[in-house]
Amino acid sequence: MSVVILLEGVDSDRFTVTVAPLAELAASLHALTERSHHTDHAEWADGVLRTASAEFRADLKRFSPLWTALRWRVFYPGIEPLPTLDVDRFAELTAYACASGYHGFRFANLRHDPAQATALRQAAARLPDPHLRLAEDLLRDPEALRADLVGFLGSCRRAFFDELWAAHEPLLARAADHLRRRLADQGPADALLSLSPSSARLATPSTGPTRVIFDKVHHAVIAPARTPVFLIPSRFGAPHLLVKNEPGLPPVLHYPVEPADVGVTLARSRLLALTDPRRVRLCRLIARQAMTTADLADRLQMTRPQVSRHLRVLRDLGLADVERHGRQVHYRLDLAAVERIGRDASVALQY
Repeated sequence: MSVVILLEGVDSDRFTVTVAPLAELAASLHALTERSHHTDHAEWADGVLRTASAEFRADLKRFSPLWTALRWRVFYPGIEPLPTLDVDRFAELTAYACASGYHGFRFANLRHDPAQATALRQAAARLPDPHLRLAEDLLRDPEALRADLVGFLGSCRRAFFDELWAAHEPLLARAADHLRRRLADQGPADALLSLSPSSARLATPSTGPTRVIFDKVHHAVIAPARTPVFLIPSRFGAPHLLVKNEPGLPPVLHYPVEPADVGVTLARSRLLALTDPRRVRLCRLIARQAMTTADLADRLQMTRPQVSRHLRVLRDLGLADVERHGRQVHYRLDLAAVERIGRDASVALQY
């Protein structure tokens, strides 16, 4: 599946690049909750939790459906601030987070339609705790839940976010300025591709508009010619490139300032490359020392063209290096690249 951004009739002015404290708060809460997924921030997260009160830790778990799999849309621009947000709109958007999706769900009349309330309970019950508990709190008293959320977000500022934002806002501002210049100088296609070089591609079909396609686990089509798009840099969001495309709201791309350099396709290809028994034997030889094609052919009882094809696969995937010594060409396994395969697969699957 993929997120498709149609570029026909689209200029750079259809994109608004901005820093967004609430969006970065959501990213940091995700890293705080999903520490095993964000090992780069694990030490920071452990420090925050070590000094946090029991009440803060309880609220962190209570509200976690708002920033785990489906990021709550209220964290992003294009909507009223939480304290003044219409209670029916608050209930609708919060229900989407409790159900971890919005396709196939209709929650616009959640407070007054028993069928929508039943659908929310059934969807939330299929998800891990505390999705159902948060859904029940929402159905019982959305105004009280909204007040509790306002209080929790204020406690986040005091507990860690004011300090974090002061440290990271300059970096995000520079990243936003860089993307604005890229949009103006190179155009939307180049700027969008730069957000995820490993998982984005440009498609120029013979019929239909040019489009940028992001490899994602959900499908969406975004037309900036009809609806302007927000582009928001993130330090804590890596490795995720988050796409928000809720009905009736401007789309958002929340992108990491340091995008992953390995996408799902490359990670999968590297794993598959090491499933061929003959290629594995070859790798074991060049892991110990650099060797020539001729030497490998003799040792493996293969022809030189066969060895060359295996080496070409490894080189194209960045798993083997070439060393030249006079007229001799030696091949060596890049052990650092092999060691990263597991990490790269984990990052790619989260992107």
